[in-house]
Amino acid sequence: MGILNYTTTVASARSSAEIVARLAKHGALEVTTRYGDGAPVAVAFSIDTEYGMRHFELPTNPEGVYKAMSRDRSVPPRYRNREQADRVAWRILKDWTEAQLAIIEAGLARLDTVMLPYMVTNTGRTLAVEYRESVGFRRAIEAAPERES
Repeated sequence: MGILNYTTTVASARSSAEIVARLAKHGALEVTTRYGDGAPVAVAFSIDTEYGMRHFELPTNPEGVYKAMSRDRSVPPRYRNREQADRVAWRILKDWTEAQLAIIEAGLARLDTVMLPYMVTNTGRTLAVEYRESVGFRRAIEAAPERES
């Protein structure tokens, strides 16, 4: 089985627009699509939380998708190109966003909680990036107890 959505024909801009619409419907006050070289590269949005306005950014990684598709021999060669990887990356992000919003709709979590790794800090980077690059993260991983099999 190939990477999720590897056969999509949906344009990146359409997937991006679908994400924007869903986030707006679920309480985002400002939603924008960020572009790089004329193509969408991320969706950024803001929500009002009990701690004030918070900003989030959901990036895509077409290069990572391209590499995964290139390694996956179940993906036919006609799909292993950068344009398709871009479409696939956006479709995966759209599906992931819909799944997160379903969790919110079911009352299992709030939007700011689900999107916490993608909250933009005062450095302009996401909390996930800050966490991964911090000394505390490395210490937390090193201190984690090993599981018995």
